Amino acid sequence: MKVILFGATGMVGQGVLRECLLDPGVEQILAVGRNPTGQRNPKLRELIQSDLFSLGPVEQQLQGYDACFFCLGVSSMGMTEEAYRRVTCDLTVSVARTLAKLNPGMTFAYISGAGTDSSEQGNSMWARVKGATENALLQLPFKAAYMFRPGFIMPLHGIKSKTLAYRIIYTLSRPFWRQLQAAYPQAITTTEQVGRAMIRAARSGAPKAVLESADINALAKA
Repeated sequence: MKVILFGATGMVGQGVLRECLLDPGVEQILAVGRNPTGQRNPKLRELIQSDLFSLGPVEQQLQGYDACFFCLGVSSMGMTEEAYRRVTCDLTVSVARTLAKLNPGMTFAYISGAGTDSSEQGNSMWARVKGATENALLQLPFKAAYMFRPGFIMPLHGIKSKTLAYRIIYTLSRPFWRQLQAAYPQAITTTEQVGRAMIRAARSGAPKAVLESADINALAKA
């Protein structure tokens, strides 16, 4: 299986990249982003692209892939809805349209979030925008598209969030992770489980298009 990975330098993307590199069934990973991952592996190729809205000049390098794991995202804190929609919905859908055109047999897996508003009518700005993104992706002519909605994600294997507020939260909560996972097994997942579940969905499919934390954990274990 050949995989394109967007957002490989973010917390979730780092976890997905790690699992792809470890999985013998993933033969090639193309990491697309604005910054290099800093990793070296025979399976890994990197495509540094400053403007992800403009993939036309590199379309030839995006052909022949079986799956896309889209882990690129930003926090909505301090952002207007217009700005957040541009980097969350508009960018994701723009990339997805290009990939669907180039790879009609591709499976597209998107990192969304628990509480996403599929109606696009709720009071939460980020949830409306994520809902609009999911709805647009599900309409594209991929072989399959899966919306991953993790809740609290524990970063494992030395992985860290690039968002300061999240790093603080993870640092403060780390001593209680074992208890939290035992108390809320349906709401908590890990970077490892997300990565394994994405690979599983691309390889063998998933029971439904929208996957919450419990579904992600079950798929990772399958």
